[in-house]
Amino acid sequence: MSLEHAILVSLMERAGSGYELARRFDRSIGYFWSASHQQIYRTLKRMADVGWVNQEVVYQNARPDKKVYRPSTEGQEALRAWISEETGEANTRATLAVKLRGASYGDTGALVDQFTHYRDAALRQLSVYREIEARDFPDAESLSGRALHQYLVLRAGILEEQTLAAWCSEVIARLTEVLKQPQNPEHARDEAQPADAR
Repeated sequence: MSLEHAILVSLMERAGSGYELARRFDRSIGYFWSASHQQIYRTLKRMADVGWVNQEVVYQNARPDKKVYRPSTEGQEALRAWISEETGEANTRATLAVKLRGASYGDTGALVDQFTHYRDAALRQLSVYREIEARDFPDAESLSGRALHQYLVLRAGILEEQTLAAWCSEVIARLTEVLKQPQNPEHARDEAQPADAR
């Protein structure tokens, strides 16, 4: 995932200045995709240069004028394409979280497929860890020293894969349930628009 896509999700929710966006990152998306304020400012400039965001100068009395950014048509198309494309292996959970946050602006069915892929991968890895646990640590309660340390590292892997699989399963169930419901075309069109454009 790139910072550009995380910024597009945030700007789809509400347009804002670079400062406002950076503060918003600190309180929401930044919990699973961190970026410094300077990174956000530089990235916004780059996005404006390639046409992914539009900027509007807002004149203010007794304060410096500010630039307010909102996704352009090209930026919205780039976000939709990214939400639908297969997620790479790097930083998987953070990428899935940002895609899920922006699910209203993309293909939810394609996102369900991605979560299914990662749930199945997590379950396969969990099975491997369970085999190691049964083979190498059959009496885990009596472990000490190096064996205990090795086992506790293995436990971290087990808990991580269990958590990822459980989260993916919940997402799949909830999104599938929504996809089965009849959609009101007016409501669907409204959902795809940035919040401040309504």
